[in-house]
Amino acid sequence: MESSVSFVFLIIGVALVFDFINGFHDSANSIATVVSTRVLSPGVAVFWAAFFNFVAAFTVGTAVAKTIGKGLIDPAVVDPNVVLAALLGAIVWDLFTWYVGLPTSSSHALLGGYGGAAIAKAGFGALIMSGWVLPIVFIVLAPLLGMVLAVGITVALSWLFRRARPAPVDRLFRRLQLVSAALYSLSHGANDAQKTMGIIAGLLVASQAHFVGETGWMRHLYLPNADHIPFWLVISAHAAIAAGTAMGGWRIVKTMGQRITRLRPFGGFAAETAGGISVLIATAAGVPVSTTHTITGAIVGVGAANRPTAVRWGVAGRIVWAWILTIPLSAVIAMLFYLLLH
Repeated sequence: MESSVSFVFLIIGVALVFDFINGFHDSANSIATVVSTRVLSPGVAVFWAAFFNFVAAFTVGTAVAKTIGKGLIDPAVVDPNVVLAALLGAIVWDLFTWYVGLPTSSSHALLGGYGGAAIAKAGFGALIMSGWVLPIVFIVLAPLLGMVLAVGITVALSWLFRRARPAPVDRLFRRLQLVSAALYSLSHGANDAQKTMGIIAGLLVASQAHFVGETGWMRHLYLPNADHIPFWLVISAHAAIAAGTAMGGWRIVKTMGQRITRLRPFGGFAAETAGGISVLIATAAGVPVSTTHTITGAIVGVGAANRPTAVRWGVAGRIVWAWILTIPLSAVIAMLFYLLLH
């Protein structure tokens, strides 16, 4: 399929649709704990999460977007067909796992799709292997970091409130969970929206010949490299993910909030705080991580800190298998789409 201005616009639209689906798919990560503890109703919770997904546009940089835009795939390989195939591969995997209720990673689906489409075009030489080290390492590290922080927070708070009566503690953490839910939603928007920014930035760099010399509004689409992410792109990506979050991915909420372990406001606060801190650390370092993996690890950590038998390890195991399969299967789907487009 030949590249044209209209085709570039179409792919930008598809990228924002993916961003919307990302928010829709991952809204469960942001609201599952606060809904399962009954601190907020589902309707209020999704809008709380969506608001902080959008606010993240004004509070973090674009280091993750730059990693996606220029650090994973040889820029010479990237073209509109590669980008579109990557997006379609990620969207198909996201919708399938949403339908079956598995909290898999939209981030890794996009990474897998991007890598698969590039390999379909130019072989494994298309990958900048050094750029893939941290994203791959964080498949393991992100949930472990979330789990360790959650265990530490749970143990520390348990010791701090060991002599307090349960009812006042419960009321306190019902209020505090609003703060922790906001922190986690902000971290989710901060990391995940940037992945779509990076994909669109890569597309615009590859298509810069269409927009060089433009003097009207289309001059904003000229991007000679991915060192700078335009503000319109930042706002668009955050608005799309916030809108998707507001729609809610209800099938996954029950898995995240009830099937792994039972949570009370105390535990919800610990899980969200640990998850939010973990994701913000990765975002500051420019690492595209899975917010899904991180909050799942944090929830497991809360359950394990109380007692190991509180965690339904069979459910957690099925989720881990879905994580392992996400990158290779989304890559295969993207390869097929690239061959069809090409």
